[in-house]
Amino acid sequence: MSAQQLPPRLTRAIAFPGQAAPPVRMVHLGLGAFHRSHQAWYTHHAGDAAEWGIAAFTGRSPGAAEILAEQDGVFTVVERSGAGDSFEVIGSVVEAVDGADVQRLAELVAAPGTAVVTLTITEAAYAATGDGTPLARLVTALAARKNADAGPIAVVSCDNLAGNGTVARTAVETIADAADPALGEWIRAKVSFVSTSVDRITPRTTPDDLAEVSEQCGYRDESAVVAEPFSNWILSGDFPGGRPRWEDAGAIFVDDIEPYENRKLWLLNGAHSILAYAGLVRGHSTVAEALSDDVCRAAVEAFWDEASRHLPGEGLDIPGYRQALLERFGNSRIAHHLTQIAMDGTTKLRMRALPVLAAERAQGRSGEGAARMIAAWLAYVCATDGFQDPLADDIRTAKTHDGEQRTAALLALISPGLAGDSALLSLIHRQQEAIAAARTHA
Repeated sequence: MSAQQLPPRLTRAIAFPGQAAPPVRMVHLGLGAFHRSHQAWYTHHAGDAAEWGIAAFTGRSPGAAEILAEQDGVFTVVERSGAGDSFEVIGSVVEAVDGADVQRLAELVAAPGTAVVTLTITEAAYAATGDGTPLARLVTALAARKNADAGPIAVVSCDNLAGNGTVARTAVETIADAADPALGEWIRAKVSFVSTSVDRITPRTTPDDLAEVSEQCGYRDESAVVAEPFSNWILSGDFPGGRPRWEDAGAIFVDDIEPYENRKLWLLNGAHSILAYAGLVRGHSTVAEALSDDVCRAAVEAFWDEASRHLPGEGLDIPGYRQALLERFGNSRIAHHLTQIAMDGTTKLRMRALPVLAAERAQGRSGEGAARMIAAWLAYVCATDGFQDPLADDIRTAKTHDGEQRTAALLALISPGLAGDSALLSLIHRQQEAIAAARTHA
C-alpha cells in the first residue's frame, strides 16, 4: 500500500471535530499505557471533562510523548473481552511532553489553573535519589508554584504502593527539605497527598493491535492502548484546588483506603508476581497461560488463602473478588506478558509478599504461600540475567554464591531479617529448588 492509500493519522480534529481541547488543569508524571487506559480514561468520562485537560510527561524516554503529540494527545482505548473488541477515542490528554523538560513542567505546575498532579512513576521511583528523578523534578515544579503564589494543589499517587499518598508525601518533603527548608514548609501547608488504589489490566500494545485499530477505525493510531473492560479507582484525600468528577466514571472516594489497597496489592498484584515468576520458570509467557498451569494456580490459591485471613472489613467481598480475578486473569484475549510483570521484583515483593508473610508468622503459621512467591522470584532471577530491577547489580553479585548462601544473599536484598531466620531461609530454599527443578511445564 502506498503512502497515499494509508488511512489518516488520528488527530483531535478527526476525533472531535469542532470541539476545543479542554484547558490544562492536571499534570501527570509517567505517561504510559496504564495512565492512558486509567486516569486519562476516567477524566475523559467525568461529567465535567470539558474543564479538565491533562498535560502528561514521560518517564524514561521522550518517545511516547513524541508519538502522542503528533496526534494532539488523542488516542484509542481498545477494550478487549471474550465477546470482542470495542474502540473509544480519549481526548483528556491535551499536551504530551518529554519528561526531561523540567522548565515546561514547572510552568504548568506553577499555573494557577492547575489543581492536580497525578503520578504513575513505578514503585521503585519513590526511593530513587538524584536530580533527574521524577519526584526531584516534581519538587522543582512545586518550588515554581510556591514562587508564583499559585495556591494549594493535590498530588495523587497512582502506583502500587501501600499508603502511596503517604509514601509520596514523605519522599517529596524529604527532597524539598534538603533543597530549601522553606519549600518543605510550604509543601506541608499547601500540598495535599491523595492515596489511591488503581486497577485495570493494560498489556503492552503490539503491532497487531495497531493494525486492528487502523482496519476497524479507519485511522492510524500509534498511541492506542489495549485494556480489559474492568476498571477500578479508589481514592482517599483532599483536593484543595478542585478535581474532575471522576465518580461519574465509577471512581470511589473513601475515608480509609488501607483495606482496599491491601486487597489489590495482595490478591491481584501478589497473584501477578507468583504467576510471573513461577510461570516464566515453567515456560509460560502470559498470565492466562500461567493460570492454566495447575502448579501456578495452586500457588496463587495458597497465597490468597493466607492473605485473605488478614483482609478484614465490610464491603471487601473477598470471595467475589477472588473469583473475579480468576475470570480476569483467564481472559486469553488479553496478552498480559509475564516479563512485563516480573520487573522490579525487589521493590514489589516488599509490598506483596512480606506483609502477608509477617502476619502469618506472627500468628504462629509458616507463611508458606507468601514464602513461595519469594522462592519463585529467586528461581526466576537465578535462571536468567534478563531481568530489570533497581538492585540488578546486587542480584548478580548475590548469584555468585551457591546453595543456601546464595538464597540468603538474595533474601537479604528484600529484607535482611529474612536471611537471618534459619527456619524461613531453609523453607524458601527448598521451595526455590522445587520450582527450579520444574523448569518446563508439561
